[in-house]
Amino acid sequence: MNLTDPIFTDADKARAHLEQTRWPHGPVCPHCGVVNEATAIKGRSARAGLYQCNATACREQFTITVGTVFERSKVPLNKWLLATYLMASSKKGISAHQIGRTLGVTYKTAWFMCHRIREAMTETHSAPLGGSGRTIEADETVIGGKEKNERLSKRNPRGQAPHVSADW
Repeated sequence: MNLTDPIFTDADKARAHLEQTRWPHGPVCPHCGVVNEATAIKGRSARAGLYQCNATACREQFTITVGTVFERSKVPLNKWLLATYLMASSKKGISAHQIGRTLGVTYKTAWFMCHRIREAMTETHSAPLGGSGRTIEADETVIGGKEKNERLSKRNPRGQAPHVSADW
């Protein structure tokens, strides 16, 4: 990714990118799940990216942000995408202070964004290793080396190989 990409600098391009990524086959109503049965609401008084579901039982309005971490936020989508990219690509993590300085937002806003992004990155359906109701035992050891080199083995494990085993 290129940090000068228009999705990081223009809110409309960021919205269009999210719509293309999340809805490759047309808008999906988050309320009833109908695909490609929505009409874009245009006009001076309508928000950019606002749709109305045409399903007879639904008729709700929605945008691409409904049901995401971006929902009900006043922060422009391009800043959300940049914050998400910076957090996901940072090897050792990134602080809310750094996000705030990079995006030009207050620390409180940056903390709010980081909190939501981290929450979205958590695993939701993690099953226990080995399956439900099973216990796994793991152990590690070092094999090899001569007895006369025992003094060296703690700091300089020449001729030794680490081994890990697991049993369930």
